[in-house]
Formats: sequence, structure tokens, C-alpha cells
Amino acid sequence: MGTSQSSKGPLGGVPMVPPWVPDAVPAAEPPADDGAAPPADTQADQPGIDLAASAAAPAPTNPAPAVSPIAPAARFRGARRSLGTFARSGDAADMRRGLGHYVRGGYGGARTAASRFGGTAATAGGLYNALSSVAAGHAAAPGSALDPVLLSGRSARQVIDVIVQAVRPADGTQDAEASRAAIRDAMSELLTKFEEADPLNLSPEQREFVIERFVAIDVYLRFALDLGKTIQDKAPSAATGLSRLKQVKDYVKETIAASFRKLREAGQRISAGRVKEIVQAALRDTLEVFEGYTE
Repeated sequence: MGTSQSSKGPLGGVPMVPPWVPDAVPAAEPPADDGAAPPADTQADQPGIDLAASAAAPAPTNPAPAVSPIAPAARFRGARRSLGTFARSGDAADMRRGLGHYVRGGYGGARTAASRFGGTAATAGGLYNALSSVAAGHAAAPGSALDPVLLSGRSARQVIDVIVQAVRPADGTQDAEASRAAIRDAMSELLTKFEEADPLNLSPEQREFVIERFVAIDVYLRFALDLGKTIQDKAPSAATGLSRLKQVKDYVKETIAASFRKLREAGQRISAGRVKEIVQAALRDTLEVFEGYTE
């Protein structure tokens, strides 16, 4: 994305969850399984879906506190210490410890950190509904660029660019730029894993893969914006710094994947009406794993 090299991360004295971040769906526990089949992707079968409304729904039943905790001074000190050691040595234990301090000290624990990623869950909802709509042969909304008729004949790369712009328009914030990069990278990984995949007609399995990868990459890019420079500065060489960052990225992907897998094994699967809920549950589980490394 190009911003992690110059960013020194957020300072103390500011809200840990910026005011523009959407409220997160609370996920202290996995979504309840009442034994009923998950709701069908009915939104994907209806033309005229409003992506902005889809990304914002459903409204949380128990929203995060209106006033975010204020970050203390030197909020990332513990994370920088551990990640500096990791940058020099490549020791995975130091990397995990750094992630733990990142969540606990940098964001006040898994609950607040999960709220900080409310935008990730909201964008995941918009992305899933967009992919579902075009797979059903419908435009995402009247006049939308995400109209299968208009996209027919375009290259996969061109289709991905349209999806990125429709789901997460640029607004000048780091969050938007990270999410746009995460959508693009997730779609690229999809086409690598599923060589026969058609971006205009993804299967449910392929859509789930995109969401899982998007979440992992978005989390990693937020981390890189906050602390990527520490790893690059403390590594013995530029090449080593990039290798260490890739090590973190791969670990975040593995942990996010494990959290989604745990939910699937519990009978919780992504569907149009539950994307934000499932994503927030996976995020909370992942961040709790990270926070546990400081204990």
C-alpha cells in the first residue's frame, strides 16, 4: 500500500476508536445457533440492492460505547520493544508477543480492538452482498457500475477495479486505502487459488474465501500502518524487514482462517444477513488469541 514506510502509527491522547469507524457488532460470544438453517442470500436475488445500506446493516443490538477510551501516551511501547527484537532475530515468539502488546496496550484489549475494526466488518458486508448480487445476475443498485451486463467482456482485473470502487470508494482516509488494497489483494488471491473462478459468478465457497482473505489482509494493513515502520527500522536490512512483515502477514492470515474455521465447525456460516456478525466474531476471536500472548 506504500503508507507503512512513513507512518509512525497513532499517538496517545486520541480516541482508540476514531469517531468515523462504524459501530461493531458485539461478539463476546459466537453468534447463537438456534438449530435453524442459516438465512438464504435473499438480497442477492433482488435487484436494486443499495451497497451503502447493505454495508451498514444490520444495526447492532448492543452497540459499542459511544465514547471511545483515550489512548495513553506511549501506547505501543511494549509492542515496539517485542517487534524490534523480532525484526532483528525473526523469533516467532517475539512476533506473537508483539501482537499481544499491540492489542492489549495499543488498543486497550480485544474488545476495543474489535471495535476499531468495525469498518472491516462493515466493508466485508458490502463486499459479500456485491459479489452475491452480480453472481445472481443483478446490478447492485439502479445505475450501479456493478451491473453484470455492463461488466460482461471485461478482464478479471477490470472487474476487480470496479468492485473495489463500488464497495469502498476512496475518501482520503488510511482506513479506506487499506480496505481498497485488501479487497484487491483478496480477489487476486482468489484467482490464484481458484484458477477457474469468474469474478462475476463466484460460488458461495469462493465468496467466503474472499471475505476471509479480505478480513485478514485488512487487519494486517492496519497493523502495518501502526507498527510496520518499527519492524522495517529495526531489521538488519530492507530485505529482511520485508521478510519479517510477510511473516506477520502470513501469521495473521493463519489466525484469521482458524477463527473462521472454528465458526464454521460450530455451524456458523457467512450469509448475506449475517456477514458483519460472523466477521466480527472471527475478529474478536483472533484478537483474543493475540492478546493472550501477553499473559
